[in-house]
Amino acid sequence: MSGFRSAAMARRQLRRSLALGALALVACYMLSTAFVTPSFGRADAGHVESAVSMRAGGEYTGFVPDMQRRTLMNLVVVAATAVPTLVLLGAFAYYFYPNVGGGGGGATVCGDKTGNPVTLEGWKKAHRANDRELVQGLKGDPTWIITTEGGIKDFGVGAVCTHLGCTVPWNIAANRFCCPCHGSQYDENGKVVRGPAPLSLPLAHTSVVDGNIAVSPWTETDFRTGLDPWWA
Repeated sequence: MSGFRSAAMARRQLRRSLALGALALVACYMLSTAFVTPSFGRADAGHVESAVSMRAGGEYTGFVPDMQRRTLMNLVVVAATAVPTLVLLGAFAYYFYPNVGGGGGGATVCGDKTGNPVTLEGWKKAHRANDRELVQGLKGDPTWIITTEGGIKDFGVGAVCTHLGCTVPWNIAANRFCCPCHGSQYDENGKVVRGPAPLSLPLAHTSVVDGNIAVSPWTETDFRTGLDPWWA
């Protein structure tokens, strides 16, 4: 029985291939005739005039496809191939482009995972020194707030990896921010110490506004590297 099934499947596959081949031939024929005018037989003194005529000197005097039509079809072909090519090239370039961002000029109250404001008193009750937890910071981007003995550090660390935009978790055992996707690592302050990430994590100032933890843009020198902030 298996031999019969195999033979039947082979016949079906052959018929499918023949049908696809016939469709391809028809499509090629239609495309080839789209660029020439239809030729109709004309009786002239008892003979059919040739579609290709030559002058005595050898110059071609037959039909030449319409230049506007050829130009239009060339533009269509270029557009049809350029769009996916540009998309692929853009995605390839974005792979090597670091994730950059910024925030507004004023302080933004941090939100918890449900979007509610994060109070300093509630934070101190739920965290111990050197604890870190994510909040919604500038533009809603995930930001690590670092706990101290008396409250929080005066800066927060952006959690978006500068390689491909992953959210970087804090690894307590390693005392580092370690990206699980491609192995990038950052020290306790977010300075890059292992690639492929090209840049350190962004910083943000922290403050307390009406009892709530808030963050504001960091525009001065990056104290970890001594360089201008790439994210500003």
